[in-house]
Amino acid sequence: MGNPEHRFPSIHVAGTNGKGSTSHMLAAILQSAGYRVGLYTSPHLKCFTERMRINGVQMEQEAVVDFVAQHQALLEEIQPSFFEATVAMAFWYFAAKEVDIAIIEVGMGGRLDSTNVITPELCVITTIGMDHQQYLGDTLPAIAAEKAGIIKPGIPVVISHYQEEVADVFLGRAQSLGAPLVFARELVHLEATADAGMYRMGRSKAAYSFEHFTLALKGSYQLENVRGVLAAIPFLQASGWEISEAAVLQGLEQVQTLTGLKGRWQELGRDPLILADTAHNVDGIRHVMQQLKAYPYRKLWMVLGFVSDKALEPVFALLPEDAEYVFTAPAIPRAFKLEELEKALAPKRWKRHFIAGVPAALQFAKENAAPDDIIYVGGSTFVVAEIDEL
Repeated sequence: MGNPEHRFPSIHVAGTNGKGSTSHMLAAILQSAGYRVGLYTSPHLKCFTERMRINGVQMEQEAVVDFVAQHQALLEEIQPSFFEATVAMAFWYFAAKEVDIAIIEVGMGGRLDSTNVITPELCVITTIGMDHQQYLGDTLPAIAAEKAGIIKPGIPVVISHYQEEVADVFLGRAQSLGAPLVFARELVHLEATADAGMYRMGRSKAAYSFEHFTLALKGSYQLENVRGVLAAIPFLQASGWEISEAAVLQGLEQVQTLTGLKGRWQELGRDPLILADTAHNVDGIRHVMQQLKAYPYRKLWMVLGFVSDKALEPVFALLPEDAEYVFTAPAIPRAFKLEELEKALAPKRWKRHFIAGVPAALQFAKENAAPDDIIYVGGSTFVVAEIDEL
């Protein structure tokens, strides 16, 4: 295809949790600074073309058709995976549309990920947790080693969240390649305030003059993500990208409207309050449960579904016994089937219901919840994707 990935600057974002939010925040800030920004993320929620956006606008379906038409012989010869073909399509699209810069989110891992053919301006690695162990390894250092595979010779790398058990993995990889590495906490001192989405800046080596800012993305777990983003901006500025503090503030405050991000602690209704989040592994669900504790409610309803390649017992161990559960299954082949869920949950004493179809499961919860209850919908990105109100 002529290496379209060499025809635009890029930022590479890896991690177990937070890489999607981080990618959207970076894109929103660069858009606010006046740049034409490509954004590649996965998976999509509603439509395939969500994966490729330019300044928040999805790739045209006609462009997908054009890509396949132009490259059909090559695709049939090479027989790439779906993800490989999609990454190639994104790079072709961003090159053809002459973006100023593209934010590229890793699909899985990093070292062997299809996106790892770019030579970016900057790498950002977010939180490391247990996910995709069958592919990436069954310890945090092993998984971190795969994520660290995006680090390139001489290319700066920001680690959003300092985790003692994996810090040496990143330091070792960066030192061996002569890549400047910084842990975001060394540059940016940040704390969440009592108001959801409000943050207070402390004394930071990254010289921001503002003391407070608002992040459109709610959820306490965004603290580490936004710290990583704020640590990344000075590296971009040092490379010649003109990004004002006003652009930073606007990008963070308007990230959803600028980039079209959905499904991150998203409020879908009130009386009862309905919240949806794409958290789908142990670390993600742990943050969800911590966040829910901050809300007053009479009863918590949890509408949950999962995919079959996830270990569910560690997730079940985090869930409260006094919630009312509505289990469902997303309409994909990888879904954890309801009959299998019933077997897995047999020893539990939870109050639970099993309802086929995400819309029907959510409707059941809405019909039975009181106005002062909370309904949480999640367990899998694919569950959130099937919410009609999203």
